[in-house]
Amino acid sequence: MDREARVFAESHFRGLEGCLPGRVCPKLDRVDFIEKPDSFSYADFFKGYLLPNLPCVFSSAFTEGWGSRRLWVTPSGKPNFDYLLQNYGDVVVPVANCGVREYNSNPKEHMPLRDYISYWKEYIQGNYSSSRGCLYLKDWHLCRDSSAEGVFTLPIYFSSDWLNEYWDALDVDDYRFIYMGPTGTWSPFHADIFRSFSWSVNICGRKKWFFFPPGQEEALRDCHGSLPYDVTSPTLLDSRLHPMRDHCSPPLEVTQEAGEMVFVPSGWHHQVHNLEDTISINHNWVNGCNLANMWHFLQQELCAVQQEIIEWRDSMPDWHHHCQVIMKSCSGINFEEFYHFLKVVAERRLLLLAKGMGPGKVEGGKGTRLGPQQAAFDIGRIAEVLESVVAHPDFQRVDTTAFSPRPEELLQQLEEAVAATTSL
Repeated sequence: MDREARVFAESHFRGLEGCLPGRVCPKLDRVDFIEKPDSFSYADFFKGYLLPNLPCVFSSAFTEGWGSRRLWVTPSGKPNFDYLLQNYGDVVVPVANCGVREYNSNPKEHMPLRDYISYWKEYIQGNYSSSRGCLYLKDWHLCRDSSAEGVFTLPIYFSSDWLNEYWDALDVDDYRFIYMGPTGTWSPFHADIFRSFSWSVNICGRKKWFFFPPGQEEALRDCHGSLPYDVTSPTLLDSRLHPMRDHCSPPLEVTQEAGEMVFVPSGWHHQVHNLEDTISINHNWVNGCNLANMWHFLQQELCAVQQEIIEWRDSMPDWHHHCQVIMKSCSGINFEEFYHFLKVVAERRLLLLAKGMGPGKVEGGKGTRLGPQQAAFDIGRIAEVLESVVAHPDFQRVDTTAFSPRPEELLQQLEEAVAATTSL
């Protein structure tokens, strides 16, 4: 990030006046296609898509040097089962059954990759049908489970990735995934975890995406208040079941070809279908542009938990603490961990500014490219959200006596850094 982009971004957020980023977007009739890497800069992406929270598709030219596109794919463009078996056959992977609905998702089992590929081959031979159902390998943490060196190179457009930066620092998890499955596998209607951004690259195969801008999903709720499982289902045409359906605009539809890269903005609900045998690499990520969306989502999640167990508020000891425990169990994070997430990223940015470090290097899909302007922007965004966190009544009930630094102390450090970097 250069100074001009940082000033542009800070002006953008000042203009929101307390509104959530990306909640109001222009009416789109198509998703932009970015053709040439040489003529599309980080600043172009940052100003044109990341800040306004709009989707786009990058051409296959952006990923043509990836090892996975060369090694994981046969000359005819199909999954290279032999290579995958030889290199990852014994790895245990999560597999969802697309033919079985479990709430608004699919049940999962775990099996060695070689067993899944055996199923996949049989599924193809059976004319894309099996008594075992339609199985989809989803959320395989390849980067966490083994080396991803040479598999892909993190595009610079997505390099400000706090979510994976945080989990890498803890060395316990990540939000980098491999998906693979036969024609007909699909992901039900959803918005991404924590209202993160995501990107998805087809290593081979084709996908059909259905995108709904933030807020449009509300018109899709049924008469019981539930979001749909499948937005292509004819039941959505039943006005008695979906009384608000006519208030929802048609989705933006995107067909993603092999090698192409889709940017999914924060809070955009979507549904994805594999039109061919497909392998994709996908990351979820959060940074200063959607941090406020993540914080708003966490507040909503806590409110939902509190409403579920409101009847025990007066009789249950430490009711507020139990709400936080349940929230973490359901959502993967609670207010305490959100503070630690902010703290880890903030301290790394403060250290970067203190040392005057230059850009970092990205290797094997990990790491960040950070300069002083990006660090200053990040600190400003964290300070704004942390101020809201510290003032929140439910965060004030969290025991922070063992936190180092205390939230108020960290906020003061950030505010001082913001003042000091005004002229940077």
